[in-house]
Amino acid sequence: MHDNPQGFIREDPWRVFRIMAEFVDSFETMSKVGPAVTIFGSARTPPTDPYYQAAVELGKALAGNGLAVITGGGPGIMEAANRGAAEVKGRSVGLNIELPFEQKPNPFATVPVNFHYFFSRKVCFVKYSMGFIFMPGGYGTLDEFFEVVTLVQTRRISQFPLILYGRSYWSGLLKWVKSTLDKSGFISPGDMELYTVVDEPKAAIQIILDYMRRIGPPDNVPRAFA
Repeated sequence: MHDNPQGFIREDPWRVFRIMAEFVDSFETMSKVGPAVTIFGSARTPPTDPYYQAAVELGKALAGNGLAVITGGGPGIMEAANRGAAEVKGRSVGLNIELPFEQKPNPFATVPVNFHYFFSRKVCFVKYSMGFIFMPGGYGTLDEFFEVVTLVQTRRISQFPLILYGRSYWSGLLKWVKSTLDKSGFISPGDMELYTVVDEPKAAIQIILDYMRRIGPPDNVPRAFA
């Protein structure tokens, strides 16, 4: 609870300007990035982990195909994906968030954007991406997955490629979604087909490239929240 509720209320109108400035600054930077794919995943994944190595490969392959790589800008999987893109001189974007622990900017994000508010950061992930790869992660990764799949399900954004990387990690959750949400009618028929599970970087990249071929030139990429 806030120590000074009245002070908090008085500050609210001014807080709007800070929020607006965060959107203006981030939109100005991100509008110049071009077609991009966001990679989500745990900040706790060490460089020795196979998923870290896979994220490096994904970053390299996406950048090698002319796509910017967007991550949350922190360590772990985020660092790995930014690292892969940076190593091949690609556009490596890190949307970093101020947190009291765990999150610190990684040195491989050549286009760093800093955020104070989670919600403005989330808007930038979705607004400037034409595909999403979800690596194993914690609450933050799951939050982003359910947020993005909800936007697709409700047709607030186009049906961009949603790729779940790591069958062994995602299988338990998807089994529950099928046995509980789908079986109980809490989601619609076909909602479990909005995403694809893969175990190899090549498979993920192929899905992205197939989508790009279908939509044509980069200018044809639909924009979220236009």
